[in-house]
Amino acid sequence: VDTEKNLWIDYAEGCGGSIIDLCMRLERCTFPEAIRCLGQMIFGCRTSDYPRTESHHHSPERTNEGRKLIGISDDLPPHLQDYLTKERRIDLGRARSFLRCVRYEVRGRTYEVIGFPNASGGYELRGAGLFKGTLAPKDITPIFPDGRQPVCLFEGFMDFLSFLSMKEKVGSHCLVMNSVANVGRCIRYLRERHITVLRAFLDNDDAGKRTLSAFIDAGFQVEDMSVHYRGCKDLNEFYVSRIYRLREQREQAQITTKPSHPIKLKRR
Repeated sequence: VDTEKNLWIDYAEGCGGSIIDLCMRLERCTFPEAIRCLGQMIFGCRTSDYPRTESHHHSPERTNEGRKLIGISDDLPPHLQDYLTKERRIDLGRARSFLRCVRYEVRGRTYEVIGFPNASGGYELRGAGLFKGTLAPKDITPIFPDGRQPVCLFEGFMDFLSFLSMKEKVGSHCLVMNSVANVGRCIRYLRERHITVLRAFLDNDDAGKRTLSAFIDAGFQVEDMSVHYRGCKDLNEFYVSRIYRLREQREQAQITTKPSHPIKLKRR
């Protein structure tokens, strides 16, 4: 076990991975079930079962940036569901198992935000407005680790959820960076698994270009998928704009094909 990298390896069987991979292997469970299981272990709950809708209440804990953690639940409140489905156009039926509701307090006020778990037990946080944050520790999030190559690489979890919503089925190994600052961790993760081919869904900005160059310079064969959404900031913006464009086209088609009423001539 490497406690600095939060990784493990079984030399006898020639396998290894993150704490989530280990939990999935020991408990014989899926990725979402492993997240719930680890969450219960952190908060002193039983690990023999992990109900889907139970809130994990515990003694308030002071977190980074002055936030006092109150609890983590599987159920997203209506305002967060509306944000995901109406503003981000995310398919909740496909995305729900990857998300949590994180409740915290700042200066006596309670907030509820979307939590996306990472490989070290931390969470990426997103509010229904402009708020973005992290519940430490910060780390990457591998998803579908048994999936096929090339690995689909995403800068943030909203892009991954957009990809998930766009596809009938996702059979590829996916990796969410959770920050371009995690490029080094991503490279180590990929090299330890002898992965060489990537499909990068990064942002169309300078940071995205630098990140793409970092993977290419590290020797990976990278397909830059951002060329398919040029003119958009990221994959989610492209996905949302495409939905609106398709809706406008359908509405226009309905107007064009609407049958006209025949003109009746009066008899004299």
